[in-house]
Formats: sequence, structure tokens, C-alpha cells
Amino acid sequence: MKEQHAQALIVQAPSPILYSNPARIVGFASANRLPAIYVNRAFVDAGGLMSYGASVLDLHRRSAAYVDKILKGARPADLPVERPTEFELIINRKAAKAIKLTVPPSILQRATEVIE
Repeated sequence: MKEQHAQALIVQAPSPILYSNPARIVGFASANRLPAIYVNRAFVDAGGLMSYGASVLDLHRRSAAYVDKILKGARPADLPVERPTEFELIINRKAAKAIKLTVPPSILQRATEVIE
């Protein structure tokens, strides 16, 4: 990435390899002063700059409704596929300061949560 002069990092593919190494990936981005956005807030909790993706809490809540329907006799094949409806933008200002990045106030206002 250094040789190609990357200016930012996007980590979006949900995979067990990525989710098992958030600190390592966040550390790489931070060490190289790369602003990075992730699909899951676990990366922001590990010190990453920001995440934008479906609310995991909402997905779990909605999954419970599916389980309830199945336990009450619904056939899983008959249940519709649902897309996420709640998304969250999480911003870590401490991570921004560490890489000397100023997050515009308009972005901070749109954030679901800002971590100081």
C-alpha cells in the first residue's frame, strides 16, 4: 500500500479473518496514518477511525423475531429475506487526532455516535 501511495483504507468485506484481527488491522491503518472506514463498529472499539454499517443490535433483535416465527411453526423457506433497516455511523475522534485528521462538523452531526 505504501508503494502505491494509498490515501485511505476501506475494510468492508465481512469475513472471519478480518473480524478476528481488528486490532491488527486498526494498528496498520494508524501506523501508516491512513484514514480508515470499517463496516463494523468492533474496529472503532479497537481504536479505528470510523465505521458505517448495519446496526448489529438491530439485526440481532430482528433475528429473534425470525426465530420466534419458526418456533411457532413457520417454515424458514416461507419467510421473506429482509434487508437491514438501521445503519450507524460511528466516529472515533481520538483516532482522528492521532492521525492528525479533522472530521468536518457536518459529518460529526450525522454520526450515530462520536467517541471522544
